[in-house]
Amino acid sequence: MGFLVKIFLVGAFSALAFSAPQAVAQTRSIPTSHAEVQLSFAPLVKRVAPAVVNIFTRTIVQERRVSPLFNDPFFRQFFGDRLPGGGTREREESSLGSGVIVDASGIIVTNRHVIEGADEIRVVLNDRREFEAEILQEDERSDLAVLKINTNEVTIPTAILAPEDTIEVGDLVIAIGNPFGVGQTVTSGIVSALARSRRGLTDFGVFIQTDAAINPGNSGGALVDMQGRVVGVNTAIYSKSGGSLGIGFAIPSSLVARMVEAAKNGGRIVRPWLGAHGQEVTAEIGEAIGLSPPRGVLIDFLSEGGSLMNAGLQQGDVVLAVDGRPIGDPLELRFRVSTKPIGSTAEFDFWRAGKILQTKVRLEAPPEDPPRNITIIQEGSPIDGAEVANLSPAVKEEFNLSVQGGGVVVLRVLNRGFARRLGLRQGDVIMAVNGRDITRVKDLIVSAKARPRTWEITILRGGRRISLQVG
Repeated sequence: MGFLVKIFLVGAFSALAFSAPQAVAQTRSIPTSHAEVQLSFAPLVKRVAPAVVNIFTRTIVQERRVSPLFNDPFFRQFFGDRLPGGGTREREESSLGSGVIVDASGIIVTNRHVIEGADEIRVVLNDRREFEAEILQEDERSDLAVLKINTNEVTIPTAILAPEDTIEVGDLVIAIGNPFGVGQTVTSGIVSALARSRRGLTDFGVFIQTDAAINPGNSGGALVDMQGRVVGVNTAIYSKSGGSLGIGFAIPSSLVARMVEAAKNGGRIVRPWLGAHGQEVTAEIGEAIGLSPPRGVLIDFLSEGGSLMNAGLQQGDVVLAVDGRPIGDPLELRFRVSTKPIGSTAEFDFWRAGKILQTKVRLEAPPEDPPRNITIIQEGSPIDGAEVANLSPAVKEEFNLSVQGGGVVVLRVLNRGFARRLGLRQGDVIMAVNGRDITRVKDLIVSAKARPRTWEITILRGGRRISLQVG
């Protein structure tokens, strides 16, 4: 019986072995040309790789020489930050990133975090030529920076920025950069998602997501489509180990182009002001307002004189698309508008009372009203050492603040002063002091001159109200 079973099994496997290739042969044809046999990214790499550069930065850090003994909390209770020690010493820090040459005059785009705080920036081309670079423009909110090298009229390779929205999910892309400092490396993948929101990376958390391997050192490198155009600047990865897990993010070329244009013209980035606040339309909100399927951004607040109010939009309207491109959440709405220049117009599709309407919105710069009145508080109060300014639409846009009404924003906190010990941070909005509302800097100065036995300071941080108390 066992012998028969073995014969049967051998026969079955033999039948499978012979039948599988025959089945495959029936569905596939033999390649008939060299082009059908060879699939290579080599022509694209040869075209774009010379324009992808390595960026080396050097930063000099002043370091105090302090005995480890003074790290003990007991000693810090008496000395605070004014610890005795043996003077200071200089320590050099270096880092590595990537960049892309986008103009023959020597204009290079990269991530801001690549060059942040650098005392010296050197750019090394693929052919080993080296140049010193200066910063033309840097923008913390988008994590982009524009550099300039002096080419001395020597020809340098350049890459072309792709027009807006030229790629789709599933398109093949390649990523070029210098991961881990091993040298220029090329990886391939597809576009996994568009308009992907990743809060915490930048204020404009809208990215191209790709599974092309992106690793540390690739930041600032190029994400390239199959026509050899730069569709994005690689900026971050999702990783628990520091290595690529197939989830990488790139800043879209439309935002990069806007940054480059501003740098060339010598101006700072000024983003259009809609004068509105909204929220994503969830399934519950969609059901409540009768919008099916749920989509877009529900406008829940409009400012007087804002672009949307001037265009006729109302509280309760739902923005569905900008220039024909669907809007999924407030981050995407902000991104779509930020890629357009001041004074231009955008076509908004919006939903109101069961109807889809359209209107032209003229995009204006945020007004500086009231004037900033930048002041450093020096009144012997817990907020001494805080540099503050009045809240205006321009300040709110600059610091990405969703604040309705008044308040005073903290621009920076000096190293010496009570404000740093209190824990105030840049971007905090001081709303009240000891129960008194703060609407302007002058109100804060008056409150700071008071001499109460206890202080209660109410601030707005990240959308949350926080009460700071000093006895």
